[in-house]
Amino acid sequence: MKVSLFITCISDAMFPPIGEAMTQLLARCGVRLHFPEVQTCCGQPAFNSGYWDEARAAAKTILEAFADSDFVIVPSGSCAGMIHHYYPRLFEHDAKLLEQSNRLKEKTYEFTQFLVQVLGVTDVGAYFPHKVTYHPSCHGTRLLGIKEEPMQLMSRVGGLEYVPLPYAEDCCGFGGTFAIKMSEISGAMVEEKSTHVLETEAEVLVGLDMGCLLNIGGNLKFRGKPVRVMHLAELLYEGVRNREQTAGG
Repeated sequence: MKVSLFITCISDAMFPPIGEAMTQLLARCGVRLHFPEVQTCCGQPAFNSGYWDEARAAAKTILEAFADSDFVIVPSGSCAGMIHHYYPRLFEHDAKLLEQSNRLKEKTYEFTQFLVQVLGVTDVGAYFPHKVTYHPSCHGTRLLGIKEEPMQLMSRVGGLEYVPLPYAEDCCGFGGTFAIKMSEISGAMVEEKSTHVLETEAEVLVGLDMGCLLNIGGNLKFRGKPVRVMHLAELLYEGVRNREQTAGG
């Protein structure tokens, strides 16, 4: 079984520890990740901005990069959602590429989906004694239907106190190019989201999309609030190391 990692642009450039956390966690589950070096952007920024020809060029590279993979694992509901929902639209008039995009769609999973749905893993043996709240990103929740998987994984983390986020379903305001084109509206949205995070009195905000985490984390930092912002893979991996250190001590 060839399982490949699609790292995504933001994770590669700004959150490399997420890739390390995913690699280490999956290795503990007996999965060795393959990394095609030719991979690039999924094309979503161009697609959302109306540059579909440029998006197709990026998407073709992704199709080629993962053509011989059995599974493709993504640390982002947004990028996985692009492959699932918009690659078929990009190639609807090209039968060969449409077939390739549908094959890629069928084998592409967001990280928590792969752990729970494919591997059947809900307990990675983590210990994380902190108060945590969770932001469900729009694309992950609405495009991919990711709802129970993060909850199942967090519920099995020792010491973790989960606090529901008020109005959790509301967008954080990032939305890729939306945050640039509609900066004032985006700023108001993330201010509201951050306020709800603070209402939980959580020590840690966890999520599945780096764009959301970057946006919310930036606002919290701007407001001088010491809330730690993490991808769920990072939380689980740190929790596993905590457990190992406790056992070793």
